[in-house]
Amino acid sequence: MIRNRNYKRKKIKSSQAWKLSGRIALICFFSNLYTTDLWAQLSVDVQYRNRLEVRDGYQKLAEEGTAPAVFVSQRTRISFSYEAEGLRLRITPQDTRVWGDEQQTSSTGVFGDNASLDLFEAWAGIRTGKDGWLYVGRQPLVYDNERLLSARNWNQNGMTYDAAVFKWETESLKLHAGSSWNSTGENTSNNHFDPDYIKSLSFLWAQHNPARDWKLSFLHIASGVTETDTTNTIHFRQTTGLYSVLKKNSWQIWADLYYQYGKNKTGKNVSAVLFDAEVIFQEGKLVPSVGVSYLSGNRKTGSDQGTDHLFDVLYGTRHRFFGMIDYFRSFSSNTKQGGLADYYFSLDYRFSTKTSLKNTAHYFMLAQNNPSTPDNKKLGYENDLVFKHQFSSWGGMEAGYAFFLPTTTLKTIQNVDHEKFSQFLYLQLTISTAVFKQSKSL
Repeated sequence: MIRNRNYKRKKIKSSQAWKLSGRIALICFFSNLYTTDLWAQLSVDVQYRNRLEVRDGYQKLAEEGTAPAVFVSQRTRISFSYEAEGLRLRITPQDTRVWGDEQQTSSTGVFGDNASLDLFEAWAGIRTGKDGWLYVGRQPLVYDNERLLSARNWNQNGMTYDAAVFKWETESLKLHAGSSWNSTGENTSNNHFDPDYIKSLSFLWAQHNPARDWKLSFLHIASGVTETDTTNTIHFRQTTGLYSVLKKNSWQIWADLYYQYGKNKTGKNVSAVLFDAEVIFQEGKLVPSVGVSYLSGNRKTGSDQGTDHLFDVLYGTRHRFFGMIDYFRSFSSNTKQGGLADYYFSLDYRFSTKTSLKNTAHYFMLAQNNPSTPDNKKLGYENDLVFKHQFSSWGGMEAGYAFFLPTTTLKTIQNVDHEKFSQFLYLQLTISTAVFKQSKSL
């Protein structure tokens, strides 16, 4: 099952969470102490990330009479990794929270916790032959530019998948095949599941380098969802496409093209297209780029719709594409099934290898008009400014500011009559470091 904090999960009190983390650490420590001669390599890594956000129009246009939301969110991960001949293991507990979401009293301190401890990763890798590995368990699925399969790293909780993935890799060819089957529990009959979540996921990915500067990937995904939460019928949406990156001297060009077919979750036929392309030029410290993203939409909706032409970006990252103010995440509702076209231009000034400032200008339009959208396709202009500084090998800071200038069309789609200036600001600290590592020959 895909693990995402937005999904239903059990809540664990903070004290219980850290007791559990402590027990895991102690088990690993004493196991290493008494079986040192059996270990090939053991490592413990920690990631701490917190982010201050000021939301005054984030995810939806700001409205008159509302005040900006200000909060700090936090992610804490500790990863235990073990590797020996023919075996790899990784376990990553994770705690995500918002500062102040714990209930407190002056006399007893913290006594309630709205955050939760979750298992971000828990997988085993087993060597199969000279070039093959089989990975089983909860694991990230990150491929190409993360357009369709991603760890969704902007979210503090991220996203991982319960799956079995076979990986066969040589110098000239990489081939991965994976599958996942999700259930509500150890049921005795039927395979009912929430139709808003994935029931079955299978994929095939292959990558080849036709030339030294050219990388070409093929990806096919079969994504299945149940028709209702009380039936066994599963509808599969198929997605097939290519991703390519070409680097030549100071130029880099990347593009992807995906076609969707099969059935949507209501059983209608699907025929949809996603296309992205970007050209990047690097000469000295200034790196300009220009790109376009196109996600097809529907001209007809409701009972008049015979085929669904709205492309579903499945499990890809949202924040990296279509603007960081995140107005376009669920395209059925955010564009009224009209799809989206994004024309963008960016300037990235790299002060050094550790410090950069990038500004990206987006202009958004609907891909299609339909009875649910206004006649004007223009949605508006977004500007994103991001500053990054890696102050150490183990830590870095990032700050971003975005604003959006909407058209009447976007106001109508979002049902906002009296908007004010929409903006979003964040400041993020990330620390990632290895706290323990031991290697020994068997």
